[in-house]
Amino acid sequence: MDNEPVESVRVLTPSGMLGAGWDHATVERGIALGADVISIDGGSTDSGPHYLGSASPKTTAKAVKRDLRSALTAAAAAGIPVIVGSCGTSGTDSGVDWVAGIVAEVMAEEGLDLKVARIYSEQNSAVLKEYLDAGRVHPLPPLGELRAETLESCTHIVGAMGHEPIVEALRAGAQVVLAGRATDTALAAAYPLMKGMPPGPTWHAAKIVECGGQCTTNPRAGGVLATIDADGFTIEPLDPAVSCTPTTVAAHMLYETVNPFEMREPDGTLDVRDARYTAVDDRIVRVEGSKFHAADQYTIKLEGARITGYETMSFSAIRDPLILADLDAWAELMHTILRQRVNQTLGLADDEYAFDLRLYGYNAVLDELEPESGPPREVGVMLLVNAPDQATATAVAKVANPLMLHLPAPGMDYLPSLAFASSPAEVERGAAYEFVLNHVVDCDNPTELFRIEMETTGA
Repeated sequence: MDNEPVESVRVLTPSGMLGAGWDHATVERGIALGADVISIDGGSTDSGPHYLGSASPKTTAKAVKRDLRSALTAAAAAGIPVIVGSCGTSGTDSGVDWVAGIVAEVMAEEGLDLKVARIYSEQNSAVLKEYLDAGRVHPLPPLGELRAETLESCTHIVGAMGHEPIVEALRAGAQVVLAGRATDTALAAAYPLMKGMPPGPTWHAAKIVECGGQCTTNPRAGGVLATIDADGFTIEPLDPAVSCTPTTVAAHMLYETVNPFEMREPDGTLDVRDARYTAVDDRIVRVEGSKFHAADQYTIKLEGARITGYETMSFSAIRDPLILADLDAWAELMHTILRQRVNQTLGLADDEYAFDLRLYGYNAVLDELEPESGPPREVGVMLLVNAPDQATATAVAKVANPLMLHLPAPGMDYLPSLAFASSPAEVERGAAYEFVLNHVVDCDNPTELFRIEMETTGA
């Protein structure tokens, strides 16, 4: 029972991403070391707005099924719960259902009979407008005040839940919790907080284990086990050949945080200014001194994406030394001539489409921050066209085709031959999306924006 006092709680995190894979032996080792819960993050915004906008996963079903089979069979044998968050990459309702379907397949195949909770985090724009009208929606930098039209333009909106909906599902008897969009840390913090562990060490430990082995000397080697108690926590890698050091553990507070000493959660802020990182031995690290400051107002962060047009891409490569000697001039000429020819052949004004010319091998990543100088030996040229419909985007890319293949640099008296990466050269990418919500909602109840459904499936 969750109200029974315990001295410590052990959280097993086998990987930083469901579907990324891990060695099942490391999960077995974590169980042998006394793991009380398995927590796995199933999503992220790292790969851009497409996955939320289209409500599609970035991971393949076979990889997710393989990982779930490892986690579910081990957890069922040990009698401990499994928590998965941000299901389906972005945590949409369909993402939760997608993972739940895979869970049902695994349980049927393995003869498991487990109680599964689905926690839905997708938001209705009409409901959010009520919060907006009541003055309960606030922007996070750098965005400004939210407009109702922005909510209506989103294809999907999710709220990033804290630990409370997960705790509610666990207390209802869930052995498998499949959560929609959640903070990465809430997944690992939920069970220890439910069991009475202090919030400072719990949230700090959850932050460190969120990406599995990333806090170790070999991030590719697998997961970690965090043991949280009244005074702090310890971190141990599950691969015996890998170590945690005070540096590798402390460094993870720099990951995806604005402030290396603070991290905001829906119900407050983790403060690690006074945290002390001590090597217990050559593999295990002890952390003490973490604090948590409760917020005056509970807030849920919103994420939303909308369609910005349709894209077509083509990719060519330049090896010609005369073009590479003044690549900026060639790129400027490409912009000028392409706009002229699109206007001549398609009758499109400049504001009826857009294109981006990215020169990989020449400032495509760092642009003006690039420290190196001198002409490159070869450059990849990516043309990315955006238009209100796919046909128009492709038509513009087709107009660009001969330029991407033969455009000479200013002053050249011959036609160069560049190299397309594929045939056909134009690749239709479909709808393009952008994130448009970076706002928080004031909530009176931590679970008011989320819906929990319980079911028993499997054998």
